[in-house]
Amino acid sequence: MSLAGFSVRDWSARLAGVALLWVASMAAQAATPTPPPERMQRILSIGGAVTEIVYALEQEQRLIGSDITSYYPPDAENMPKIGYERSLSAEGILALRPDAVLASEDAGPPAVLRQLKSAGATWLTVPTAQDLDGVYANIRQIGYLLGAEIQADKLVTDMQAQQQQLEQEKAQNQRSARVIFILQHGGGAPMVAGSNTAADRIIRLSGAVNALEGVEGYKPMTPESLAQAQPDLILTTTLGMEQAGGIDAMRSIPGVRLTPAGRNDKIAAMDGLLLLGFGPRTVVAARQLRQTWME
Repeated sequence: MSLAGFSVRDWSARLAGVALLWVASMAAQAATPTPPPERMQRILSIGGAVTEIVYALEQEQRLIGSDITSYYPPDAENMPKIGYERSLSAEGILALRPDAVLASEDAGPPAVLRQLKSAGATWLTVPTAQDLDGVYANIRQIGYLLGAEIQADKLVTDMQAQQQQLEQEKAQNQRSARVIFILQHGGGAPMVAGSNTAADRIIRLSGAVNALEGVEGYKPMTPESLAQAQPDLILTTTLGMEQAGGIDAMRSIPGVRLTPAGRNDKIAAMDGLLLLGFGPRTVVAARQLRQTWME
């Protein structure tokens, strides 16, 4: 049996290598030894994808709080919040008395992390997944830490089946499209996503082409960049759409009408965590995006 071009042996070796790097990263950063699963009953989760994995492993009863990016599933929105993952407060975290903190590597600022570790908090860093291999590794390692290996194995197996179905769909219909992702959050100037971004990775996973291929990272959006990119679909997040002023405001952005997407009214928004989170729903997101640009 093979998956995405890898034999089972190759797949296992690759996953084992990722897992070893994951464990080594945590060991280097943890201020205290990792407690056994049975002692990790009060967990603070930082990062939407991390929290989503804990729920998907049916371990949400251990959660005592999370950051504001943790809003899926809906129940996660109702637990105590400790702020935004990149601007944490040590006092707010320590007040919840967690046995362990499962945190995205985007968590910060660094001074707060050092303060927490010096206070004896068990801090376990979860790498930001760059692809589905990384998602699978994170699921398995969080499952190991929480003593939920059986649930983790099942979740990974289910996701791999979804991935195989997606690859079959792409093989059967090799049509593609040029997609451009616009990031517009926090009232700042809109940015467009080039390579080495989560938006680029989900676009390519769906079988489409990033219309900004050759551009690195996020760049300020200009009418010229839109016109030159000639996207078939303009993609943003639902929050970005709201902050832009809605679909009519997106249509009126200078340069949009000069693109196939603007002329054909192909402007779409998807939930940010679903689209960019690279968590348990990533294959679902890719298939949803694929359906959007194929319509």
